[in-house]
Amino acid sequence: MSVTLTLISAPAKPAVSVELVADVRSRLKLDTDIVWLMEGVACDFVFSDAIDEDAIRQDIAPALESRAVDVVLQPSEGRRKQLLMADMDSTMIQQECIDELADEVGLKGRVSDITARAMRGEIDFEPALKERVGLLRGLDLSIVDKLFAERITFTPGGKALVQTMKANGAYCALVSGGFTHFTARVRADLGFDEDRANLLIEENGKLTGEVGLPILGKDAKRSRLHELVKELKLDFSQTIAVGDGANDLAMIMDAGAGVALHAKPAVAAQAQHVINHGDLTALLFLQGYKAEDFILG
Repeated sequence: MSVTLTLISAPAKPAVSVELVADVRSRLKLDTDIVWLMEGVACDFVFSDAIDEDAIRQDIAPALESRAVDVVLQPSEGRRKQLLMADMDSTMIQQECIDELADEVGLKGRVSDITARAMRGEIDFEPALKERVGLLRGLDLSIVDKLFAERITFTPGGKALVQTMKANGAYCALVSGGFTHFTARVRADLGFDEDRANLLIEENGKLTGEVGLPILGKDAKRSRLHELVKELKLDFSQTIAVGDGANDLAMIMDAGAGVALHAKPAVAAQAQHVINHGDLTALLFLQGYKAEDFILG
């Protein structure tokens, strides 16, 4: 069974130079050609025989030292996936929506601290969410429009990821511990097939400080992955999941390709694949897509 080693950097900061590739090839004593997925940004090395993955990583570590390059090792067969499960906050977008809402009532520092602890897995997600939402009582929901206009930014590569996978027959689901007021917009803007998130309870256009039950957390994300695998008649090997926080870990662990993207240490320590430097195009390079295959939409 062949194995593919992929070196990935961010398109905005190309770091996979010809010199680096030559150094890696020399250290691995490879005489096979490499496949450029995007010149200067990402490339594949293919091993036709069984390898010791830990030894490979150790051999090339000196070449990658101080370089903004991620390493992915995986079987060559079945790289392209038919189901994408994606977190929203700090994954598809670059902010935590609840922190930005809290900023409008002068509580961003307090809420951000709770968010960070929950994402690191130090406190349970559900009570942490209830506590944070309670602090938002009385906030006018029209603020959502302001946040999207002034603060919410998409993670680079997100639209290309969704549109390219959909163009190749994949189903794309946005599953968030955040809120439907935000996921609905992100789904529409990026082209996801569905979005699942928590519901902020409101009265007369203002938040009551309560969240709808049941709360969508790590178990619900994992359950939706399992439901979609069954509904779409897929195998788990045909799925890819991406997130950054502790509430994403269950779906990341169950997916065929689980990706920790700029993730908390506890998540990165357990994920199959870790992307610390690349953007969301890394999930396309990981699947063997070349830059010319991308649908930028």
